[in-house]
Amino acid sequence: MESTTFSHTPSRISQYVALTKPRVTQLAVFCAVIGMFLAVPGMVSWKVLIGGTIGIWLTAGAVFAINCLVEQKVDAMMRRTAWRPSARGEISSAQILLFSAVLGAIGMWTLYTFTNALTMWLTFGTFVGYAIIYTLLLKPATPQNIVIDGASGAMPPALGWAAVTGHVPGDAWILVLIIFVWTPPHFWSLALYRRKDYENAGLPMLPNTHGEAYTRLHILLYTVILFAVTLMPFISGMSGVVYLTVAVLLGMAFLGYARRIYREYSDALARKTFRYSIVYLSVLFAALLVDHYVRVLIGA
Repeated sequence: MESTTFSHTPSRISQYVALTKPRVTQLAVFCAVIGMFLAVPGMVSWKVLIGGTIGIWLTAGAVFAINCLVEQKVDAMMRRTAWRPSARGEISSAQILLFSAVLGAIGMWTLYTFTNALTMWLTFGTFVGYAIIYTLLLKPATPQNIVIDGASGAMPPALGWAAVTGHVPGDAWILVLIIFVWTPPHFWSLALYRRKDYENAGLPMLPNTHGEAYTRLHILLYTVILFAVTLMPFISGMSGVVYLTVAVLLGMAFLGYARRIYREYSDALARKTFRYSIVYLSVLFAALLVDHYVRVLIGA
């Protein structure tokens, strides 16, 4: 009896953790933390670093839980998401709402207490925009949903910057722009090889509404734009040669994937491109951080 109870507990915890979409949350928080470090020439205070990270993480998790609640019927019709506890009915709507409310309240309090009111409200607005504007209004209404809502998903670096300085300057918005332009080729690669899922769910994703060839062309075009946008930190003086070298190499590889998707498409290639896009963004932002402290050390 005791062993049964013990084994059930982590399983239940893992179900609640799954509602927060931990992989997506981790990438968002990572970009926010990079924004914190880029905001100052020295080190970020431990109070702001820990408080800001936890606050953004909890608030993001709360909103993703709401997203799972709103989309539980849609998720149940898609192979990619049918495993989620919300889609399987393993956690009730009331439990998800309570879980999200507690996470969100703690996250907002943490941001207000350990960072500042601007960060709290920006974070709240960002993730409400994702949960309501994207999930409820845009996703079921237009194939441009992921482009329009890219602004919400791109905000983490600005949140991190605001947490440290109390304002959001031009350099922070360059980081936001990078993620904004990165989002379409990243997501449309997924939408291509998961197009049957979206067709079954009745969601107007670009491959289903405008065809695969149209989507493949737009992945290529957005990747070209992304390559140019990722040069902006160097042009603005925010970063140096270390970042520029990494950005060019990563961008050339991404362009290679996009060109192949356009000319010789396969679902396997689209899957590889989607996975690469995640690595791409992570390494790109890590390069910004390394470059930042290299320049600090040499006094650039």
